[in-house]
Amino acid sequence: MILINLLPHREEKRAARKRAFFVALGVAAVVGAVVVGIWYSVLQQLTAAQQARNTFLKTEITKLEAQIKDIANLRNEIEALKARQRAVEDLQTNRNIPVYLLDELVKQTPEGIYLKDIKQNGSVVTIAGIAQTNERVSEFLRNTQYNSKWLERPELVEIRAVNMQTARSEQRRLFDFSMRVTLKRPAPPAPATPNAPVPAAAAAKSA
Repeated sequence: MILINLLPHREEKRAARKRAFFVALGVAAVVGAVVVGIWYSVLQQLTAAQQARNTFLKTEITKLEAQIKDIANLRNEIEALKARQRAVEDLQTNRNIPVYLLDELVKQTPEGIYLKDIKQNGSVVTIAGIAQTNERVSEFLRNTQYNSKWLERPELVEIRAVNMQTARSEQRRLFDFSMRVTLKRPAPPAPATPNAPVPAAAAAKSA
């Protein structure tokens, strides 16, 4: 017996394909929505993590700025203390300079020279005196140039021969001179290094 399907099978197939298409479209939409949701969640987590890092960095930067400001204030205080220390040292040195000057002149003035006037203007000292000979004045200039730790740059201003009367009422030919010198500060002693080698003599004494 031959069976003949009289139902509209083409319409049924078309309807089945249409249902399958819509089902696939729905599945694709659901999968797409899931993927978008997952990607959005990941982006949210990444954004939150980056914001947390930014907040941490801002906090650390604020702390560093405060520390830098404290360091700058500390440096200013140190510089102010150093300036006060230098002022005190300069005051102490300036107070002792007349003593050092007179002591140095006593050391460097050769025999045959008599000082009669000493004037100080800042670091420049003007000296006037009487010398027995020109050679004594030259020796005085050399001493202040090479042998003094407080005097430097001697300059002869004037020298002239004069006749002076001695205590015995004798006329004697002497030389009236004036000169300028500059006060200098001796270099501070170098700090001792902790690992400096011990001299042999000191080592022998300690042994």
